[in-house]
Amino acid sequence: MLDIQYIRDNKELVQKTVRDKGADVDVVALIALDDRRREKITATETLRAERNEIAASMKGGKPAPELIEKGKQLKEKVAELEAALSEITVQYEKLLAEVPNMPSDDTPIGASENENIVLKTVGEKPQFDFEPKAHWDMPQFVEEERATKISGARFAFIKGGMAALQLALINWGMQQISDEAVLKRIADEANLEVSTKPFMPMLPPVMMRTNAYAATSRLKPDDITFRLANDDLWLVGSSEHSMCAYYMNDTIDGDDLPVRFAGYSPAFRREVGSAGKDTRGILRVHQFNKLEMESFTDEASSRVEHEFMIAIQEYLMRQLELPYRVVLKCTADMGGPNVRGVDIDTWMPGQNAYRETHSADYIGDYQTRGLNTKYKNKEGARVLAHTNDATAIADRTLIAIIENNQNKDGTVNVPVVLQPFMGGRKVV
Repeated sequence: MLDIQYIRDNKELVQKTVRDKGADVDVVALIALDDRRREKITATETLRAERNEIAASMKGGKPAPELIEKGKQLKEKVAELEAALSEITVQYEKLLAEVPNMPSDDTPIGASENENIVLKTVGEKPQFDFEPKAHWDMPQFVEEERATKISGARFAFIKGGMAALQLALINWGMQQISDEAVLKRIADEANLEVSTKPFMPMLPPVMMRTNAYAATSRLKPDDITFRLANDDLWLVGSSEHSMCAYYMNDTIDGDDLPVRFAGYSPAFRREVGSAGKDTRGILRVHQFNKLEMESFTDEASSRVEHEFMIAIQEYLMRQLELPYRVVLKCTADMGGPNVRGVDIDTWMPGQNAYRETHSADYIGDYQTRGLNTKYKNKEGARVLAHTNDATAIADRTLIAIIENNQNKDGTVNVPVVLQPFMGGRKVV
């Protein structure tokens, strides 16, 4: 969430950002709620102080009846104020959490993904002497019908060589981003002055309690998130959701920054808002798998960390020899918590289109303010940490490999970098 004082000092700019990001928050109403909240806090503290003075004067002797009565009256008034304060605070915190983060100066203002900007296109599209198939037309790899009978729409079995490729892809990706020598090469090639500290491999929880999930600013119960019926638990929409809460209500030693996690887990999304869109295959399903990067830095390093994560994504794509483009997302298409959002769209020849396979989110201190995640700086002060997250490998990367490397006989060539993780197999 944003700092309320920043909102008060920049209410017109914040209201513009609300409009640009397609949110629905009345900033003036939020400030009015904050005024009422502050008034109640001041009034409550004043009455408590008066009550404490009376209590102190009553020590050491029999209190006068009028003091006892006044003490009772003050207790009742304090209780009334606390109840009113609690009600206002609930409304205030809900409204504050709905205010989106401020976008970076280079983020384009736009009303839809059509106003995103392609920053660059890399790689040559493959040429085929046959009509390339979409992955959903390859039943040897993807089985939808049987999954639908078992689990309903938007589920699929990934099987055979495609399942083996997925395991190889994740193991290779995890190895790459946990190898400091590889990260140094990536930083040097991208001309970035950044720490090359490796990402720590993680298998994070895929369920989160409401308070922790809400504090990440990623909980969206109305449109994408599954909730367990009998528990205060939600299935995560991405592994970085639980990883970014790792230091909730905690302080990181500043000497340990950056802290980098690489988390692999299933992810779950309702996809209610995408009815009728991408209904075939595994492009937009309720359950998928991702290897995600999450990092904690100080403010000075947070933007270059974002750029480093994008450089890592591009390196992985080049190693897989997949044609892609880098896209700067506009205000309406980026997430509410984002300062800046960048996608990598990969060419899918069976669909004759570029499709999003990766995203990189520069968050700043928006999440850590709600999570109360700080680090201790060199002066000993506790300061809000900054977070970044980005996709390393996802099921959509697997789709791109299958479609770009397919052969006329229905087999798929294994990318060279994955062959050691496939027991030397060159074709599946």
